[in-house]
Amino acid sequence: MTAIGNDTLGTRDSLTVSGKTYSFYSLPKAAAKLGDISRLPFSMKVLLENMLRFDDGVTVTPEDAQAIVDWQQNPKAPSREIQYRPARVLMQDFTGVPCVVDLAAMRDAITKLGGDAAKINPLVPVHLVIDHSVMVDEFGTPKAFEDNVALEYERNAERYEFLKWGSKALNNFSVVPPGTGICHQVNLEYIAQSIWSSVAPDGETIAYPDTLVGTDSHTTMVNGLGVLGWGVGGIEAEAAMLGQPVSMLIPEVVGFKLTGKLAEGITATDLVLTVTQMLRAKGVVGRFVEFYGPGLHSMTLADRATIANMAPEYGATCGFFPIDDKTLDYMRLTGRSDENVALVEAYAKAQGMWHDVSGPEPIFTDTLELDMSTVRPSLAGPKRPQDRVSLDSVDEVFNGDLTKVYKKEQPARVSVEGRDHDIGDGDVVIAAITSCTNTSNPSVLIAAGLVARKARALGLTRKPWVKTSLAPGSQVVTDYLNKAGLSEDLDAIGFNLVGYGCTTCIGNSGPLAEPISAAINGNDIVAASVLSGNRNFEGRVSPDVRANFLASPPLVVAYALKGTVTEDMYETPIGQGTNGPVFLKDIWPSNEEIQGLINANIDDEMFRSRYGNVYLGDSHWQGISVTVSDTYSWPTGSTYIHNPPYFEGMSMTPAPVQDIVDAKPLAILGDSITTDHISPAGSIKADSPAGVFLQEHQVSKKDFNSYGARRGNDEVMVRGTFANIRIKNEMVPGVEGGMTKYAGEVMPIYDAAMRHKADGTALVIVAGKEYGTGSSRDWAAKGTNLLGVRAVITESFERIHRSNLVGMGVLPLQFAEGVTRETLKLDGSETFTITGVAGLRPRQDVEVKLTRADGSSETFLTRCRIDTVNELEYFLNGGILHYVLRKLAA
Repeated sequence: MTAIGNDTLGTRDSLTVSGKTYSFYSLPKAAAKLGDISRLPFSMKVLLENMLRFDDGVTVTPEDAQAIVDWQQNPKAPSREIQYRPARVLMQDFTGVPCVVDLAAMRDAITKLGGDAAKINPLVPVHLVIDHSVMVDEFGTPKAFEDNVALEYERNAERYEFLKWGSKALNNFSVVPPGTGICHQVNLEYIAQSIWSSVAPDGETIAYPDTLVGTDSHTTMVNGLGVLGWGVGGIEAEAAMLGQPVSMLIPEVVGFKLTGKLAEGITATDLVLTVTQMLRAKGVVGRFVEFYGPGLHSMTLADRATIANMAPEYGATCGFFPIDDKTLDYMRLTGRSDENVALVEAYAKAQGMWHDVSGPEPIFTDTLELDMSTVRPSLAGPKRPQDRVSLDSVDEVFNGDLTKVYKKEQPARVSVEGRDHDIGDGDVVIAAITSCTNTSNPSVLIAAGLVARKARALGLTRKPWVKTSLAPGSQVVTDYLNKAGLSEDLDAIGFNLVGYGCTTCIGNSGPLAEPISAAINGNDIVAASVLSGNRNFEGRVSPDVRANFLASPPLVVAYALKGTVTEDMYETPIGQGTNGPVFLKDIWPSNEEIQGLINANIDDEMFRSRYGNVYLGDSHWQGISVTVSDTYSWPTGSTYIHNPPYFEGMSMTPAPVQDIVDAKPLAILGDSITTDHISPAGSIKADSPAGVFLQEHQVSKKDFNSYGARRGNDEVMVRGTFANIRIKNEMVPGVEGGMTKYAGEVMPIYDAAMRHKADGTALVIVAGKEYGTGSSRDWAAKGTNLLGVRAVITESFERIHRSNLVGMGVLPLQFAEGVTRETLKLDGSETFTITGVAGLRPRQDVEVKLTRADGSSETFLTRCRIDTVNELEYFLNGGILHYVLRKLAA
């Protein structure tokens, strides 16, 4: 059942489609009262409909709808805050487990406050897809998939039992079991409807735009289907589940005009890496991006979804494509019902949400343009997804970095113990076809299979030091590769199926062969990876690999064959075939070959069959038994699931927020600190605080699993916060890894934080630009809070992490223009005092008093980055969950 508002403007209307009548909130009726909206961006029309539908006179009023219409008069720097309610929530298991842990903890807490545990239930549909846990332990064999699945269930039994409890105990909460696919691809191919419908309290069926927030930053992928969605922190998603609106400023909308079409041999990956580079350079953080122009009609929906997917990499809140004929074609292909497709078309046309190239050009805050015929073969790297590199320049970039960054005069090669090959700088040790970004797109998967087929026919295979893997985001990929006969070709050169999940793209690449790992680490070899992912931050893909390049799936196959990034891919051979040298042009498929196989081997029955019993799971999942109860019985001694301390001692009335006095810096960090640097991610080192904790709890090193798999246990996660192996704390120059100083002694950040806590000392984090970029990891904020950090002071924040900090009661402050950690010449010996915290207002200027070790002091100016009144309420309550809990318990 969907909540609806008062319809103050009288816009409710009816629409009959396929013999069924739907009520809806009419944008044409609204325009008659509020003003012309024919040139309002399509994404803004979705927000406008949301205001009309939820106008309750309190959280949403007609003035909010008027403000969106009036945006057209001044689309730059809008300042009005609106309360937006998405239709549903999407989760993956790494972020989903801690969300369900929080919900279970809230059920305990509301019971202690005298409330009803049943009030802690999702009020909107929530879909959790288990996709983040499978690792590439086995590869290159026919049994790799089977073996990896068995290991996945063995490692994650406690987590999966807990999630199955959640699927039984919570309303509106569905779990898609392991081995089905990646959440964004499952969302695109199955869950998303473009136009959603549900029954209102008055019994009428309401039709409205499908919208969502997700606990993964790449939730934006579904914008390719005309579904407005973006990533939020887990804590913000929990609030949305529990009926709280998403507080946001009316956004700026940047229009990206696409013209022309891709040239022969150019892939959707080449296009998205070009778009990402352009938008990063433009600067679109916190903005919507909407794609328009005649080029849209030459793009498949899968190509659009690829571009929408990488919105976090280009910094936007979302990258939106409006509904048109391509949307309907894709919905039919993926097995959506005729009734659903008819509703999407009729609703979009009735609401002015249908894209027609002859329609008026929308008004935008700013625009940029790309002629797609100019796109060239590209990779991105070696450390950031926005750093596009032309294919013919990859060797120059890497060889240049080898000298400038890694301080090597020339590449080194060393022997590998027990192997008949050596290894050297720039050798590709991981080649992974991975990630929702690319495995959702048949054109690049078919292209990869054809490269494998042609290479196999010419007698090529992968180099022996390359770990190869194929991990699609959907089981349908396997179906069409099998039908086309391409699986056999991919298997022959080592790209056997390893699992259906995120794998290498999120750091679940699994260990390299021990002799290769030892040769790399024992000789300071700068190894490389090539993956069809969306993130390549240092330390993310593998602890053994420092240079990571994003590429299309067919280029991943080509680099596995070549085995190095130190040579020109055009001018030097890919390898020696049975009849001599083989070059890239010899194995690259034509557009006609690719399209021919797509047309012959993909149909709607594949999707209907695979998604027909999507919640059933395999025999492993079906074998998990749970006891259904309102509250969860927390397992004693579990190192996977633990009742978090957030609500300990909580009362119905929040205590006044205290000033931050004489706080010490826990870390002073540089630019582009990602949530991968902050949040525990990847493997757990035995000598780290988390590793020591696990061993103290009788967990052997082989059973450590990853930080991501242990996000349901705060005791593990807090010990891994800021523990990334590549993070550089300027308080300890020359030291890499999660270290800091306490009383002059260098020690792990967690250990120092606990000593400061024992001393009663508040803590701050100081950093540079783009703090918190990357995945929407809620633990980047939760861990910061549990370490005792009261404030984070930076030059700029990425959108999701800033919101998460507020949601955990941590104060985000942004240096005034011209002030940085460098201009202040900080070394970590200083203390920081911030007064008037209880009386803060959104985005006000805040003075910070800085006292140096010699007793001298000065003040510097910051901007409070609590951006909205709602966020301020969350902060004053100690966090968003505390705020919601008090409301539900009242």
